[in-house]
Amino acid sequence: MRVSARARIVGWMLAVVGLALSVSIFATWTVLLARLDDRVNLELSNEAEKLRLYSRERAREPVSDVDDLLTGYLALNSPDRWETFFSIVGGKAHRITAVPPPVRIDTDEALVTRMAGARQPYDGTVESSRGTVRYAVIPVTVSGDPRPGHFVVAVFYDQHRDEIVDAVRVLGLSALAAMALAGAAGWFVAGRVLAPVRLVSQTAEQISDSTDLTRRLDVPGDDDVAALAATFNHMLDRLERAFVVQRHFVDDAGHELRTPITVIRGHLELMGDDPADRAETLALVTDELDRMNRIVDDLLTLAKAEQPGFLALDQVELADLTVSVVAKARALGERRWRVDEVAEARLPADRQRLTQALMQLIANAVRHTVDGDLIAVGSAVRDGRVELWVRDSGPGVAPAERERIFGRFVRGAGRTGAHDGAGLGLAIVKSIAEAHGGNVKITEAPGGGACFVMSLPLREPWEVR
Repeated sequence: MRVSARARIVGWMLAVVGLALSVSIFATWTVLLARLDDRVNLELSNEAEKLRLYSRERAREPVSDVDDLLTGYLALNSPDRWETFFSIVGGKAHRITAVPPPVRIDTDEALVTRMAGARQPYDGTVESSRGTVRYAVIPVTVSGDPRPGHFVVAVFYDQHRDEIVDAVRVLGLSALAAMALAGAAGWFVAGRVLAPVRLVSQTAEQISDSTDLTRRLDVPGDDDVAALAATFNHMLDRLERAFVVQRHFVDDAGHELRTPITVIRGHLELMGDDPADRAETLALVTDELDRMNRIVDDLLTLAKAEQPGFLALDQVELADLTVSVVAKARALGERRWRVDEVAEARLPADRQRLTQALMQLIANAVRHTVDGDLIAVGSAVRDGRVELWVRDSGPGVAPAERERIFGRFVRGAGRTGAHDGAGLGLAIVKSIAEAHGGNVKITEAPGGGACFVMSLPLREPWEVR
């Protein structure tokens, strides 16, 4: 059976509160009983001491017999609640206080006989119809009176104990009422606190049923639940972006790969037995397969750019990076290669990815220029950011195209190269720049042409992916 988090929270809260109240009530019960025992013992000893003091005072006056002494003390001293005093003279119960006790124990002849035989003060207990009775017997003698006398103090212990029981019972009922109120309040508060969690669950379920990732949670405050809702919203943002990218990715990739597949299928179906025709067809098919391979490689690079671990960070010497990229690029065409500027700085970055991005920009510049045109590469540190650029003296990029051409499968105009790419190169450059926490833009090069600039933070403020 499924138990809700709300019920578990309230249940655990009531269990803890119940345990605490139980310990408190038990401790109160134990302490009150201990204090009752101490109070009864103190009362018995106090009555014995008071009788001694009274006997000393009466010694100044003529005392005829033991009966006179005990009767005078009983008349002078009144018992407290749930107490009684009586005297024993000559082995028989003689007088009792005027306040009627809960039960007469002086009528118990066996008990009185046992008490009358005492030669030293002692205390004991006896069971009565009103429960346990604690008593103390104090022998009393008077010179000239041969009769033995005894003064008896009886405390009805169970009557006092019943009062404690009643008090603890009231405390227990109050504790139960408090637990009920605490449970109701806890249920209400837990419901308010867990409402965003339920909202998260409901939203997740609705998203699962409808794949609608546009829903968001609105949880005000700055507590842990609000943080959970914010994290959930952030996750939905990432999922929505991922789904959109995936949908476009699949649509564009399917469209781009469909054409070479159709070309290959058509030429293979029409291929005859003529060796020249077969060789021409195989060359065409091989070229299309190579193009598909490049498309797949570029698609894999773009897919990895969205995943953790895309970058392998290290300290990159910008001057060495700039010079080495130009050295590698000279094999791409007969151009006037130039190094504009080199930055004497170290950048925490992925050297291979930066090289890949610059080589993509250089290859793009080669496709849009002719032999003898200028292609320059440079690096610099400006305003706490690193700029890496590739500029050429080609036809440039129209302002309306400068944002669009960084999209996937978008080709710019004015190509002069022999082979068209799949339109993924600049998208790869953009992904690499963004993975480093930067961006890429196009400006007009001095003297005409296009200048592609990657701007990266000099430190590491980005989230490593």
